[in-house]
Amino acid sequence: MSTKGTYRTGAITAVVIGVEMLAWAVGIAFLYSAAHYLPQFRFQRAEVLWALLAGPLLVLVFLIGSALKNNALRRFSSDPLIGEMVPGVSSWRSTLKFLLLRHGFSLAVFALAGPQMGTRLEEVTAKGVDVVIALDVSNSMLAEDLKPDRMEVAKRALSQLIDRLNGDRLGIVVFAGEAYTQLPITADRSAAKLFLPTLGPDLVRTQGTAIGAAIDEARRSFGKDAAKGKTIIVISDGESFEDDGEAAAKRAAEDGIIVNTIGMGSEQGAPIPIRLNGRMVGFKKDKDGQTVITKLNSPMLQRIATAGQGEYIHATSSNAGVSTLVAKVRGMDQSKLGTYKFAGHEDRFQYFLAVACAMVLLGLLIGERTIHLHLGKFTPWHA
Repeated sequence: MSTKGTYRTGAITAVVIGVEMLAWAVGIAFLYSAAHYLPQFRFQRAEVLWALLAGPLLVLVFLIGSALKNNALRRFSSDPLIGEMVPGVSSWRSTLKFLLLRHGFSLAVFALAGPQMGTRLEEVTAKGVDVVIALDVSNSMLAEDLKPDRMEVAKRALSQLIDRLNGDRLGIVVFAGEAYTQLPITADRSAAKLFLPTLGPDLVRTQGTAIGAAIDEARRSFGKDAAKGKTIIVISDGESFEDDGEAAAKRAAEDGIIVNTIGMGSEQGAPIPIRLNGRMVGFKKDKDGQTVITKLNSPMLQRIATAGQGEYIHATSSNAGVSTLVAKVRGMDQSKLGTYKFAGHEDRFQYFLAVACAMVLLGLLIGERTIHLHLGKFTPWHA
């Protein structure tokens, strides 16, 4: 039973939950349809969509808040007098205001996720340097002394480098006990992004950490048409036992190639997890049955960087030193690398953002009380 001047919690709950369920049904249907019938549709930052889970929490907070307001009013006044204490309280205006703000938030999340559909042909005149990333994919990179693990932090750093090296050409070499060119030097950043999910220990059958072989492989990646500015960025934990990384870095420096290193891990070290079907079943052990502890070998990586006339950076879970390296690359000699055409995705975030802004603005303009002008005086109207 509703009381004049109080919030109609029963009706509000039914309407708000109904609209919430309808919104989720429409959203899920839209995402399903886009995934199955619009192959060119994608989200640039799909991880942002997790913020949509805050929506049901907002609904819960609103409903609890309405109930608490009613309880507070009844504590300070009897039911017949509540209408006089809070004249003009409108349950439906309050509810409409909340619904506009709450679903405006969801549309803003969609916009921030970067929806894209369709492609356009982009022509870019590349001017910059040639960069080859030598990424360690040995088992030791699965250690979790960086969160979530060394490999994921390294892949995140590589992704940031791809995004920020605009105009530069980039190649990828992966290595463990052996080294392979995973991506020849290219100006197509979207092609480089395609390789990111596949990077891991399964790429190289021979385990180990052959940094010297990786630097030599990266050095051979620079062709005759290479830019004047050339650099190799080694991302590794530095546990190299197979070859001489310093000597390889010196050979690269003699060819005018700067070798930078990023150290992944901690000097305290961590065990190497063994997973089966995504579930951890134990840790790697040596022949004596002792748990193997892998540690960051920062002195070796520092010596390699010094020999390659570059810089060593110790990565953390939140900062892999990408900004420092990008600034260093920008200081190198730039060359005109040619004109390239590649397919770029059309941004569609502006439609979601426009509707979100309109809903939020309208929600902010709606008051929670209703007043009527009658015979020159304001008199309350109770919802």
